[in-house]
Amino acid sequence: MLAAVALVLLLLAARFLLPAGTATPAAPLPPPPGLGAGTAGPSARVVVDVVGAVRRPGLYRLSDGSRIADAIARAGGATRKAALAQVNLAAPLADGEQVVVPLRGATVAAPAATGSGTGTGAPSAPIQLSTATLEQLDSLPGVGPATAQKILDYRTKHGAFSSVDELDAVPGIGPKRLEQLRDLVVP
Repeated sequence: MLAAVALVLLLLAARFLLPAGTATPAAPLPPPPGLGAGTAGPSARVVVDVVGAVRRPGLYRLSDGSRIADAIARAGGATRKAALAQVNLAAPLADGEQVVVPLRGATVAAPAATGSGTGTGAPSAPIQLSTATLEQLDSLPGVGPATAQKILDYRTKHGAFSSVDELDAVPGIGPKRLEQLRDLVVP
């Protein structure tokens, strides 16, 4: 037992008294996120504006590839009065996108310059192309179920809309229809 204690003391003394020149250098630490050359490109983060029936509306930074559900969760979750059935929670987020969580049963005032004289067939608030359902797209004037499905197919293939002008690439939507829809939709 005395020999074991002496061995431990000898090892400790050697550890602290001998130079540490034979030790391997520690690997350098990676830079903190957001600093230095080690950061990823601009698509690694998205900034979205979450508004409506959420606990903490505001601007949030999320990882690229995040979904609408992630943005709502970062905003503290939906309130009890939220109409989540009207939101495509699985839709991918685009940088600069505004995520609107509507209230159940609430009527949203139409934008001032919708150009819709009848008030029927046009949505009461701009429709988000990146999150809209088939039914919401079908409610747009001049967009039937077939064109609405083509918009959804385009979104599935190309990701979230970054501009309303992308509608021009959807089969069945030409320049004239695009101008008709421009004030009724947002990316």
